[in-house]
Amino acid sequence: MARINLLPWRVERRKQREREFYMMLGFSTLVGILVSALVWFYYDAQVSGQNDRNAFLASEIEGVKAQNREIDQLDKKKEHLLARKKVIEELQSNRSQMVHLFDSLARTIPDGVVLTTIKQEGNSVTLQGRSQSNVRVSTYMRNIEGSGWMTNPDLSIIEAKEQDKNTLIDSRALPYVFTIKAKLSKPESTDDARHRPISPTSGKAVVAPSADFKPLSEAN
Repeated sequence: MARINLLPWRVERRKQREREFYMMLGFSTLVGILVSALVWFYYDAQVSGQNDRNAFLASEIEGVKAQNREIDQLDKKKEHLLARKKVIEELQSNRSQMVHLFDSLARTIPDGVVLTTIKQEGNSVTLQGRSQSNVRVSTYMRNIEGSGWMTNPDLSIIEAKEQDKNTLIDSRALPYVFTIKAKLSKPESTDDARHRPISPTSGKAVVAPSADFKPLSEAN
């Protein structure tokens, strides 16, 4: 019986399959490397683009911050200028108000009343002095209420008191010491306030000098 040796054919087929397997493995590896490289380049481009955008945004943010700092400085300068303007306006207003205040004092004070102290704090004025009687003080308060530049007079102190050694006032003629607090106001019409009639008992304002009082000419 004839014998056929099939071993070489099987060996060749196995070798062929091994070659095909290694070829497919190499091809798959190459494809995997290419795909990985493509994915890496893609994400690297995305990251680079995002970094560029981040850098642009950071630059824009710094520019906005610089503008905000400039705006803050301008706001501070504006507030400073407004504060200076307000101070100047208040000084001008107070200067005019003081002129009208002394004019009102000259027109409202009645006979038998002498002022010893005039003190202003903001919109309040404190008047201290001496009077012949309580009636004179009541008349003075009515005159203050009708002056237009002083309102809401409040009599806080009135009492009989002996003469102060530091003043030149005769306490026998003016035995009563009083303190009146009033509010300063601005009437709608200055001319109306200036020409507003005052009680017939009013006269010129008298401020009693203290013992150490010196006229302006001597002080200079």
